[in-house]
Amino acid sequence: MNETKKKNSTDKFIGHSTSLKAGDKAPDFEAKDQNGSTIRLNDFVGKNLVLYFYPKDDTPTCTKQACNLRDEFSLLSNKNYAVVGVSADSEKSHAKFAKKHALPFPLLADFDMKIIQSYDVWGLKMLFGKIYDGIVRTSFLIDQNGLIKKVIKDVESKNHVGQILSI
Repeated sequence: MNETKKKNSTDKFIGHSTSLKAGDKAPDFEAKDQNGSTIRLNDFVGKNLVLYFYPKDDTPTCTKQACNLRDEFSLLSNKNYAVVGVSADSEKSHAKFAKKHALPFPLLADFDMKIIQSYDVWGLKMLFGKIYDGIVRTSFLIDQNGLIKKVIKDVESKNHVGQILSI
């Protein structure tokens, strides 16, 4: 893994970053969404997929990101994009979050963290000066053939669709 701990007060913290890159085959996945439906990578053959990983349902930054994707969902759909969110929250938590914010896309409950680990988005991160392990907010743009087209590591939650469409 490519993680570095903060050594002393003059060192800049460098958090975890996925080892996956553009051109890699997207790792296969299968999980239940907020409605209890099983969602698989191969469900999206022929579409471009925005597979986004986020830390926690209904937290401020995660909500901003989800709502940006919701607000521009028809624009993404018109450009042949599907959207799927992934966190370690339960189906019940996802259902509440999706209903509260009228999210039109699946949120996968990856409580066993198989997808999170296969996409290498678990690792050291820092929030308010505290270093800890968690889901590193990352989005993967996967093409119609299941190849990673782009990895967005520095997600702008309020402008995530702008980042996606600038690719």
